[in-house]
Amino acid sequence: MSRLCLGTMTFGLQSDETTSVAVLDRAAEGGIDFLDTSDAYPLGGDLGTTGVTEEILGRWLHGRRDRFIVATKCFAPTGPAPFDGGNSRKHIMSAVEASLRRLQTDYIDLYQLHGYDTDTPVDETLGALDDLVHQGKVRYLGVSNFLTYQLVRAVGRAETLGLTRPDCVQPRYNLLFRQIEREMLPYCGEDGIGVIPYNPIAGGLLSGKHNRSGPPPEGGRFTLGTAGRMYQDRYWREREFDTVEEVRRIADEAGVSMVTLAVAWVLANPVITAPIIGASRPGQLDASLAAAGYTLDEELKRRLDELTHSYRMGDAPR
Repeated sequence: MSRLCLGTMTFGLQSDETTSVAVLDRAAEGGIDFLDTSDAYPLGGDLGTTGVTEEILGRWLHGRRDRFIVATKCFAPTGPAPFDGGNSRKHIMSAVEASLRRLQTDYIDLYQLHGYDTDTPVDETLGALDDLVHQGKVRYLGVSNFLTYQLVRAVGRAETLGLTRPDCVQPRYNLLFRQIEREMLPYCGEDGIGVIPYNPIAGGLLSGKHNRSGPPPEGGRFTLGTAGRMYQDRYWREREFDTVEEVRRIADEAGVSMVTLAVAWVLANPVITAPIIGASRPGQLDASLAAAGYTLDEELKRRLDELTHSYRMGDAPR
């Protein structure tokens, strides 16, 4: 599959359907055949918008489904009842049917748990997912936003029980968030777990377009509906802005876009399978797409590694 994956969480809120289709067209033209979504998208929406992104993607895929690897997820609430979320057998079985309907397909290439459910035994979750694989509704399994111990536990229990194990993990990873290098990436490299990280440009902060002197601009990732506060808590801090300015100087010296440099840095880690890039407009994709063909030389990577070394330590993922 392509070295880059297109994330679609902007479709249906930040981007209307016409714009979303233009983004999909541009990604396909740029060689991307791996698409990631979720039944909870669009990002920043509420229960009234859940599933809209899958519907947009399903309409676009009509007639070309076999050309693309489609990944989606379940876990986040999609309705008002307690069983409308989580990783119980009841929710997983109903969630996958709803995703198949919205995506207008009879199978999902990669089905992922969007979060870890402490209220459901992991054996129950894994059993339900294994059934979906044997039913042909799902080809491969993955997890997202799991801590390392949670991923190891899921893989270990699947192997112990003789069930289909998760084949990949989707963590947050970028120059401003490197904690997964300490345990998760070494484990994935040793055990053959694919890694498809999200937020390679830190919600847009590593594009260099934001100004610390004022509040986050309306309509962007840092003010978006229910997700804006989460992104501000992650990245909208003086320390991060200081680092972004240093990254800008390095990118200028190298004669490359900050976005291309940031995505290429993620790609340079040999454990990474495909970073998830995104856009609310098709033109925003160009710099990210360029990263697939950009070779990050050793000296440039060393400077970025040293600049952001402190981000390997810190709090647990939020």
